[in-house]
Amino acid sequence: MPTKRVLILNHTQIQQKINRIAYQILEDNIEEQEIILAGVVSRGYRFALRLEKVLKEIAHFKITLAEIELNKDSSKLESSINIPIEACQNKVIILVDDVLNSGRTIAYGLGVFLNIPLKKLRSVVLIDRSHKLFPVATDFVGLQLSTVLKEHVEVVLDENNEPDGVYLN
Repeated sequence: MPTKRVLILNHTQIQQKINRIAYQILEDNIEEQEIILAGVVSRGYRFALRLEKVLKEIAHFKITLAEIELNKDSSKLESSINIPIEACQNKVIILVDDVLNSGRTIAYGLGVFLNIPLKKLRSVVLIDRSHKLFPVATDFVGLQLSTVLKEHVEVVLDENNEPDGVYLN
């Protein structure tokens, strides 16, 4: 029996969430000169691109965009970042992902920055499903969504000519 795909957020609602989160990031970093938006491949990075666009319109600080690649299936941290890790030293890092499910991706993403000194490290997700296996909490959330474990949340951002949306399968 095929599962039904239910629209949770449409393009306009997603943009409203992005705008609100961007203002929260601005408020949290009003004294900063630079922040680094570190998006987790691939949808977290697309989400970071959207945040960067809004932040460039409203914020005075420099925004550096980084792309983090993680092996989420590994039992140890396997990661790469597309900028030198030294460029993140003594900066504000905003770790960005699309959906928080078990917390593994956020935990591994935080691990990328553990060996360098930082001003602060924050995390952002568009959807928080509240099924954490790891002791992580996000600082900025678009939508907290109660689901059952069998359900799947799919975030579509600029993919395959499909309209933006958050879907529950």
